Amino acid sequence: MNILIVDDYKTMLRIIRNLLRQLEFNNVDEATDGAQALTMLRSGSYGLVISDWNMQPMTGLQLLQEVRADAKLRNLPFIMITAESKTENVIAAKQAGVSNYIVKPFNAETLKEKIEKVLVHA
Repeated sequence: MNILIVDDYKTMLRIIRNLLRQLEFNNVDEATDGAQALTMLRSGSYGLVISDWNMQPMTGLQLLQEVRADAKLRNLPFIMITAESKTENVIAAKQAGVSNYIVKPFNAETLKEKIEKVLVHA
């Protein structure tokens, strides 16, 4: 399965990639913003998106909304990662159709649980 990770912070991309490698997910592509991610999603074939919330110029929430509005991508499992656990953010992500939500910091076990939950429902 191909996974797209999206974060404008290169260190976080590396951390997520390493966690995924520990979980034996090796087909991982990276995007550094939502607009780049959307282009990659529309031209590629992915089974999962793991995206940060806080990015410029397109946020993770805006990316999620674009994915859910696209007939081809609508059902793609989408995990949002954020440093903020504000209730209104979680609600906004749920309303936009997020598959699951992870609050930083997190470890491989947390990531594994979230991925397994979204793939069961995919």
